[in-house]
Amino acid sequence: MSKPDMTYRPLGHSGLQVSALSLGGWTTYGGSVQDQALIESILKAAFDAGINFFDSADIYEKGECEKVMGKVLRQFPRHELVISSKVFFPMSDDVNDRGLSRKHIMESVHRSLKRMGVEYLDLYFCHRPDPNTPLEETARAMDDLVHQGKVLYWGTSQWSAEQLRAVNELCNERNLYRPQVEQPQYSLLVRHIIDGGVRQAAADYGMGMVTWSPLASGFLTGKYDEGIPTDSRLAKIDFIRERWYKPEFVEQVRRMKPLADEAGCTRAQLALAWTLNQPGVSSVITGATRIDQLRDNLKALEVDVTSDLERRLLELFPVPKH
Repeated sequence: MSKPDMTYRPLGHSGLQVSALSLGGWTTYGGSVQDQALIESILKAAFDAGINFFDSADIYEKGECEKVMGKVLRQFPRHELVISSKVFFPMSDDVNDRGLSRKHIMESVHRSLKRMGVEYLDLYFCHRPDPNTPLEETARAMDDLVHQGKVLYWGTSQWSAEQLRAVNELCNERNLYRPQVEQPQYSLLVRHIIDGGVRQAAADYGMGMVTWSPLASGFLTGKYDEGIPTDSRLAKIDFIRERWYKPEFVEQVRRMKPLADEAGCTRAQLALAWTLNQPGVSSVITGATRIDQLRDNLKALEVDVTSDLERRLLELFPVPKH
């Protein structure tokens, strides 16, 4: 059933339609948000608003994210959902419990299905490239999962343009199902990877892009203009604070406020709208720890990013050298 307030986009050249805004569980569900009733209320509000794509990964809180999200998602009609998970990062100290070997992929997908309580995943991502496993071994394992019906489409996350071209060419040569989607980090502060070739590689092979961290872990909202609030993500997670809390970034985000005011929206909504407006983006994965935060994010769908606004944003946020 389509929801009137949501926009749906094809996932690359596939027939799958995903909500323009989606909801992911990284660092939140099973992590910073452990109250199951709150998680249920957020996911239900997202579903009621027309979000059909829900993103998780086995590594998110070592499986807890899949469990708590799955517990809620099982209450919705399965055919109305696009559910994803990922495989790559170590799940234990065991030497084979990591990477993209056939063994790890096959064992991991079964564990993810069990944790989420579903019979198949719509999307299954290779969470990073694995230099220690032959590319053909990984591609054949993912192809087998599609043939088995445990995965409907497979994809990649944080792969380079060269790696995307290599795996697609290999799949073409071996007559394997190609990856249908790439999940890169993308925001006004992180553009160099996509703009440096990933967008073009994805387009050349008909891959959709579902992007993550559009608000740079909340940094683009402006909540860090005057320092780091004690209850914020940057206060609690060291590597995120070290990544984003830099004077030059703080100043850029402060200077973004007049542009958002002019557009009649918040900085968060403007940052999301800009990402939604970029070529090749099928869906923008958002996070939410409160229902009001989710609803504020959804208003980004109403923001008009004019060509003049786009130009001024790119002047404010030139492609960074990192």
